Formats: sequence, C-alpha cells, structure tokens
Amino acid sequence: MNKKLGALALLGASAVALAGCSGGGGGGASSAAATGDLTVWLVGTDTPQEARDYLKKTFEDEHQGWTLTIEEKTWADTSDNYIAALSSNDAPDVVEVGNTQAPGFISQGLFADLSAVQSTLGGDDLLQSFVELGSEDGTLYAAPYYAGSRVVFYSPSMFTGTVPTTLDEYVADGMAMKTDTVSGIYAPGKDWYNALPYIWAHGGEIAVKDGDTWDAQFSSPKSIAGLTQLQEVYQKANNAPADADETDPQVPFCAGEVGFLSAPAWMKGSVLAAADAKAPGCPDTYGKDLAAFALPGMTAGEVAPVFAGGSNIAVAAKSDAKDMATSALEIMLSEGYQKIMAENGLIPALSSFAEYLPSDEITAQAAKAASASKAVPASANWSEVESAGVIKDALVKIAQGEDVTTIAEGLDSQIEAILNK
Repeated sequence: MNKKLGALALLGASAVALAGCSGGGGGGASSAAATGDLTVWLVGTDTPQEARDYLKKTFEDEHQGWTLTIEEKTWADTSDNYIAALSSNDAPDVVEVGNTQAPGFISQGLFADLSAVQSTLGGDDLLQSFVELGSEDGTLYAAPYYAGSRVVFYSPSMFTGTVPTTLDEYVADGMAMKTDTVSGIYAPGKDWYNALPYIWAHGGEIAVKDGDTWDAQFSSPKSIAGLTQLQEVYQKANNAPADADETDPQVPFCAGEVGFLSAPAWMKGSVLAAADAKAPGCPDTYGKDLAAFALPGMTAGEVAPVFAGGSNIAVAAKSDAKDMATSALEIMLSEGYQKIMAENGLIPALSSFAEYLPSDEITAQAAKAASASKAVPASANWSEVESAGVIKDALVKIAQGEDVTTIAEGLDSQIEAILNK
C-alpha cells in the first residue's frame, strides 16, 4: 500500500511489443497465439471501475479472440502470495505493486525487462521517482502507474471549527470530536502510512544511512516525541481497533463515525462512489459535504511531511504472453486510461496528463501536501521490512498502551537486521 512525489511536477504513452519476448513459463497460450486470456492483477479499489472497463474493452477490441481478466488483490497479498504466484508456471501477466515494493520484486527477477519500450511508454515524461523505484542498474522493470499524497478529509457539518494550523491543534480537535461512536481522528493501529507523519513532523526519521550501514531511528528522541503524540491519538481521539488496518476507510467515514480521516487524495473517489458500487461510498450524504486540508506541521503555516506513495505496474517475467501483457501496459499508460485515473484524483503516471486532474480544493490541498512529502528508506531490502510487518506490529503495541521507548528500541533492532543483511 504501498506506496514519493515532489510537488505536483509530475509525470506520453504508447508501447510496442517487447523485443525478443515470445513466451515465458506456463502452459497457457503463447504470445503468438490467436486466442488467449490475459490476467491483470490490481490491488484494492483505488483503480476506478471506469478505468477497469476501459482496459478490458480496449484490449479485447484491439486483440480479437483474446479476453482480459482483472483480478482484485489486497495489499496483504502483495508479499508472499505475489512471490509464490510470480515464481510459478501459472503466473499472472500484468501486476500492480506498491511503489516501495517494486525494488524487492525486481531484485528477485520476477518482472520482465521493459527497457526496450521505455521511451514509447513515456520516457522522460514518466514520473521519474517511480521510474527509479521501478529500475535496477538503469533498467526499467516496473513502470509508474499512479501517485498520490495524503490529505485530511472531513465533513464541515461534523467539524464546524477552524481548520487546525498546527499538528498539536489537529490532535486537540480530534480528541474534542471523539465520542463513544465517533473517532475524532481515525487511526487503526496497523496504518503505518499515517503514523509516519507524526515522527517526521517532530524531526524524526525511519532510518538513515551511515556509510554502508543503515541506522534505524524510531528510538531517537525526536521520533519518540512523535510516537508519544501518536499514542495519545490512538487512546484519546480514536475508536478504530488497534489491530485493524486502513482498508476501505470510506466505510466508517460514510457512516458518520469519523471526524478527521487522513487518506490518499483519491479517497474522494471512494467517498463519491455510487451506493451500488463494489466498494460503495456516500455520494448523497457526506459526498455532498466533503472537504480536506493538508496535515499541518509543528509550526503554524507548515505542512507536515506525509507519506506519498502510489503504484508501479509490471509484466511478469514468467508471463507466457509478454507481448500481449505489454499491450495491456500500453493501454494503462495511454491518455484515455490515465485521464480516467486523473479525473478520480490519482496523479497520473505521465506529466502530460496532469491537465486532467480536478481543479478543486481537495486536489489543491493534495498538491500542497505533496510538496512536503517524504519517502521510505531507499533500500533494496525495504520491501522485506514491509512484508515482515514489524512496523505494524510495533504500532499495534503502542496503540494498546505499551511503553513507547521499549517498543521503538525493539523495532529499530528488527529494521536494522533486515536493512543490513
């Protein structure tokens, strides 16, 4: 979920068949076959249904006799389940992964080389920070898909006060809104993406590199200050379970159970989703009463550093239809497809399509948040930190009231053992 922007300086699309890619692992149709079924794995509900329909129709219209099947996975699937599937002879053809997960899959040889088509996929117009995460030794293996930054959503009918100008004010307002049925600040314990800004706002870090060695920083004084404030949020502003994650937060928001919801800007699309959608929103209630602001920092006028993420998209190394998979990738980076993504608040993979982003206040606040965003450590082993769940486990314990310093020291040891392997 997983999930690096600068400001809104972003991201041409078209692709040709992969050079020399006539087939891969399994026993399905070869890439030269007249008919076949292409499998695309997308994660969660962030990709709008309109975009999914566009991909399937466009691909099948362009390749008569072929069908394209989209399978929806969860972020929990993108660790061991993905590795097992991508290593098998029945691998999916195209997969979405979190931007921070891409280096780990690439290092295991699970993605096909896209360097031969990089220029036709967009070249320098692609979101370059995501190109870096999707590359190894200068070779592209996972193209940018979409990006976004987090903003704080709220309903003006529920929160009637002045938008907080500091992180302390934000926490105080959240505590004031909390009731037995309302989380003033929605903060499930496993949501590490929204935990990091507390650390970063106080000047802390996840880990810093000293020569060739990573030094984890969760137990530094500044990080402890952030984690202590986060524990206050867990215990005094929040009703979400300590062992829950951030999946589908529009559900409690639409139920009127959330005051402040820190979520990617594209959550607007989930809130506005029709009631009969796969992941229904509330377009007729809170959908008409929706606002957002960039999470404030420690000083008035500052924006807190937030985790900015998104996804990369790749062709499986063991796909037995790599040319068809590349054609699907071409469509997913095309103007028609990316326009749909952008109109739903997802920062497009190519800068030339940024014009399709909504010209509304929520998007403006997302751009403001993006200008101060931060990333996870640039380590090839970082995906192992995520898949091990050590940060989530530590945050659950903090949410349950355990000693912050003790938990942070143990977490630092776990992270250093992984990053310094």
